[in-house]
Amino acid sequence: MTDKFNRKAEMPELKRIMLKLSGEALMGVKDYGIDPAMVTRIAREVKEVHDNGIQVCIVVGAGNIFRGMSGVASGIDRTSADHMGMLATVMNSIAIQSALEEIGLDTRVQSAFPIASVCEPYIRRKAMRHMEKGRVVVFAAGTGNPFFTTDSAAALRAAEMNCDGLFKGTQVDGIYNADPKKDANAKKYDTISFMHVLRDDLKVMDAAAIALCRENNIPIIVFSLENEGNFNSVIKGEGAFTIVQ
Repeated sequence: MTDKFNRKAEMPELKRIMLKLSGEALMGVKDYGIDPAMVTRIAREVKEVHDNGIQVCIVVGAGNIFRGMSGVASGIDRTSADHMGMLATVMNSIAIQSALEEIGLDTRVQSAFPIASVCEPYIRRKAMRHMEKGRVVVFAAGTGNPFFTTDSAAALRAAEMNCDGLFKGTQVDGIYNADPKKDANAKKYDTISFMHVLRDDLKVMDAAAIALCRENNIPIIVFSLENEGNFNSVIKGEGAFTIVQ
């Protein structure tokens, strides 16, 4: 049986990583919007990883502000709803940038569609250069296209940035065969294959994101953001997490 508290051998060598945050992660104790205290806490954890010599880029969702599919259910056209969600990710990205720079970490936001007065347009080589110079890059506006989730955007940018791993911070400490909050007998996977996730339709990320990571051999590490300091622990192969590879 795998010792979940000492799994360093399973973690790939990490020089550059993608951190995928849900919009809900920014809510903290709030029911909606952005909790500045939570954003600051996440920023400190990113800085801790960055200070250990690992280049970091980030994609954040928009569920704390607007969900495209919820908008569709309310009668908004899907394309319009997705564009609204992409704009919400820009707001979240700017909040993360502000928190990171407040603690001394140079950060750039790059948007998949141009918002020149607010942030840079997405340019792959420029983003890579930013990270090489020690900056954190936050990719906003998803892929820039409707009908794609921010999970797909994270997988796409992770592939384009040649990331060594995609770290998905969630409210649970890994992948289970059922919802652990509803089923006390839910089984947790320490490691699992991409095909297993796709075959069993495990709700880790959407199928397009899983397939993209599989094609580009990018492991997905699912961990909990609930406990402060857990991000850096997981980077070191400590604590509880699931690796999809």
